[in-house]
Amino acid sequence: MNRLKASKLDLLIYVGPALLLLLGIVYIPIVQTGYFGLMEWNGIGEKTFVGLENYLALLKDSKFWGSAYHSLILAVASIISLIFYLTISFVLASRIKGANLLRKIYLIPMLLASVAIAQLWMKIYNPSNGMLNIFLMKLGIENPPAWLGDANLALYAIIVPTIWQYAGFYILIYYAALKNVPESLVEAARIDGASPFHIALKIKLPLIMNVVKVTIVLAAVGSLKYFDLIYIMTGGGPSGSSEVMASYMYNTAFNKFDFGYGSAIGFFLLVICLVATFIIQRLSIADKDLY
Repeated sequence: MNRLKASKLDLLIYVGPALLLLLGIVYIPIVQTGYFGLMEWNGIGEKTFVGLENYLALLKDSKFWGSAYHSLILAVASIISLIFYLTISFVLASRIKGANLLRKIYLIPMLLASVAIAQLWMKIYNPSNGMLNIFLMKLGIENPPAWLGDANLALYAIIVPTIWQYAGFYILIYYAALKNVPESLVEAARIDGASPFHIALKIKLPLIMNVVKVTIVLAAVGSLKYFDLIYIMTGGGPSGSSEVMASYMYNTAFNKFDFGYGSAIGFFLLVICLVATFIIQRLSIADKDLY
């Protein structure tokens, strides 16, 4: 009995500080954000309790649902890009020459700050002297578009650097997972006459499927709350064409000084991310028997 009590005390000593830290920087701010969403508040003066008014207004806010649609497009593009990252990882893990060098090159964007990446791509997209438009003009296109100034193109122009930024991160995860696949299984398949394509599809991919599912959740949730690169490159413009949920929340709270409504948006964004994670996990469980 004394030994059991000592074990619980040890557990409390080791876990307690981390639990308090987690409560202080994660869970208490979440509860506080939900509470501020019940207020009419400019961030400085007196708070006025308005109940669920901000949350009900949010459900009817067309600008918010427009930003949610843009976040959804970004999430779908990020999930589709995982196929590209996985393909590159298969190639890098197949003992090709220069695989180590290529892996380091793919990691470079992940090492750069978002501000640096945004500045780099803003120069590439510059309508008058940007690298992309100069290249298009050399191909004979006389009036290349203003990528970040065109409401029809701005969101899709931002998706490209977003995908490029996280390529190294996902490639590294897939590469490490593929390296853990038992070589004996691969050799046995080769002896049985399986081609490299069939080894990748029928042996390696099922063995790393749990890792793939985790990366799908990371890509989806990360895209739904994505903010920094978009805010730096366009600020959500032009005319809200590249506005995502996080940038809409920021503009509402810090530019319009409506912290009550901004907090409601932030709390609703958290709920959307939790629902998306739950749906993806349920779908993953449904596919579990396939592997």
